Amino acid sequence: MGKVFLVASGKGGTGKTMFAVNLGATFALMGRSVCIVDMDMGLRNVDLYMGIQNDVVFDAYDVMKGMCRIKQALVRDRRFDALYVMGASPEKFGQDITPLHAKVLCDKLKEAFDIVIVDAPAGIEDGFVISAAGADTAVIVTTADYASLRDADAVDRALMGLGIYDRYVVINRLKPEHMNGGYIPKLHEIVPMLRPEILGIIQDDDNIMISTEVGIPIVLKRDTYISGNFDTIAGKLEADEK
Repeated sequence: MGKVFLVASGKGGTGKTMFAVNLGATFALMGRSVCIVDMDMGLRNVDLYMGIQNDVVFDAYDVMKGMCRIKQALVRDRRFDALYVMGASPEKFGQDITPLHAKVLCDKLKEAFDIVIVDAPAGIEDGFVISAAGADTAVIVTTADYASLRDADAVDRALMGLGIYDRYVVINRLKPEHMNGGYIPKLHEIVPMLRPEILGIIQDDDNIMISTEVGIPIVLKRDTYISGNFDTIAGKLEADEK
């Protein structure tokens, strides 16, 4: 039986989807079978970041509404041995989709994949609640500015309210010069602001932006500090799940 990792954020612009895509790619490079599910309905980007946008016919919304089978909505990324993507709908969740729909979908995907990564919409509105329904573990992606950290704390509280107690934080897009200059809090100040363990820190890098624009996960370029960061993060998640 596989595990479902929810990737969440308190606000847009934290690099949540970039993280979800590259975490999934990292697990796939480790030999795991992986499915990345885009639940960010209306603002979908997983297919773009993976470079498979022209291959998506059916999506997660279609599966949950019973318009197609799971297999029909899965798009294989042939750069990996076993990585599949289930895209999101251009329409937002309607009242006909409930958390139970998402949980059933995740439970079925766990039977077929070692790792299921759900890219949730930013914030704590209804779409987030639906996306979190099938999650075993959550990773909150935040930047190091005060507003993002406060929003990350709100997401963490919401996750606990939903009964998700295995939670981690990743600090993304960190600019050391901003931290050294005192424009954003230092790490020893950030730790007390957040209850979950900080799983990793990813520095701001133009190469990450370029990789998402061209639809190539940056971890495919091996032996870099970025791929090393993701290897460490994925290894910690897998070790903690055992």
